[in-house]
Amino acid sequence: MSQYRELKVPGAWEFTPKQFGDDRGVFLEWFREPGFSEITGRTLDLQQANCSVSAAGVLRGIHFADVPPGQAKYVTCVKGAILDIAVDLRVGSPTFGQWDSVLLDDVDRRAIFLSEGLGHAFLSLEDNSTVVYLCSTGYAPEREHEVHPLDPDIAIDWPTVGRSGEPLNITLSAKDTAAPSLQDAVSAGLLPTFGEG
Repeated sequence: MSQYRELKVPGAWEFTPKQFGDDRGVFLEWFREPGFSEITGRTLDLQQANCSVSAAGVLRGIHFADVPPGQAKYVTCVKGAILDIAVDLRVGSPTFGQWDSVLLDDVDRRAIFLSEGLGHAFLSLEDNSTVVYLCSTGYAPEREHEVHPLDPDIAIDWPTVGRSGEPLNITLSAKDTAAPSLQDAVSAGLLPTFGEG
C-alpha cells in the first residue's frame, strides 16, 4: 500500500508507493484501485494516457481544462526528475492562487493526483525526464487553457539548479510564454469556479 498525503491545495494528493527490490530490479504499483478511491473519495475514469519527455530546464504549464468536465490527472516520473506543481485556479476557493509541489523522480517514484479545476505545471530537473500521466478526459484544444508559470502573483518557487547540480535555464513553449497572468485569466473569465464539476 502507498503512503499518501493531501497537499495544501485541496483536491491534490501525493502518493509514495511501496517498492519491492532485489538483485533483478524493482517492482511497484504506481496506481491502485480501490486504494485510490478510499483515499480521495472518488474514482479516476481513465480516458487518456500521456507521456512527455523533457530536457533539463523545460517548464510545462500551468495548464488546466474547462470545468465541466475538467481533466483530473494522475502523474508520475518514470525516468529522471521533475518538480510537479498543483495550483488552485478555482475562483471562490479558500485556497485560490495557492500552490504546492511534489518531487517526482525515479528514486522514490511518487505520484501526484490533481482534481478537475486545478492547474498543473512541472519543471524538468534533468535531461530526458520522462513523465507519464493518466487523464480523466481526452485532449480537447478548445477546452484547454494556461496561466503563466512565472506569474509573480502565484510566486512558485521554481528550482534554479538541476539534479546534477548544474544551473537550470528555464525554457517555455511559445504557448506558455504567451499565457495570461492569474489576474488576467480571472478578468477574462477563463478560470473554473469553486464547486463546479
